[in-house]
Amino acid sequence: QVQLVESGGGLVQAGGSLRLSCSASGSINRLNAMGWYRQAPGKQRELVARISSGGNINYAGSVKGRFTISIDNVKNTVYLQMNSLKPEDTAVYYCNLNAGLFGRDYWGQGTQVTVSS
Repeated sequence: QVQLVESGGGLVQAGGSLRLSCSASGSINRLNAMGWYRQAPGKQRELVARISSGGNINYAGSVKGRFTISIDNVKNTVYLQMNSLKPEDTAVYYCNLNAGLFGRDYWGQGTQVTVSS
């Protein structure tokens, strides 16, 4: 069983920064990728940033140049540095880990990010 524990959410003014962390524990067999998704009220969950085990990184267009994803493979921890935050970044941010031959997804409990204007 894989557990994901997120931290770092909170309330920040527009233009500010936050750093999210997600630590994975448990039996992780064949890590494929880790990443961050977000879901705003009334909207579908969307990809924010994702980093594969091979180091390939994908960002949503809306966060490119402002957010940076990184991973500590020793600690099994993924980070999301969020700069120049905008009110439209307000959402619950979920950590995702994809592992195994068939690509099973694991999710964290979510952390609220609120950006005030």
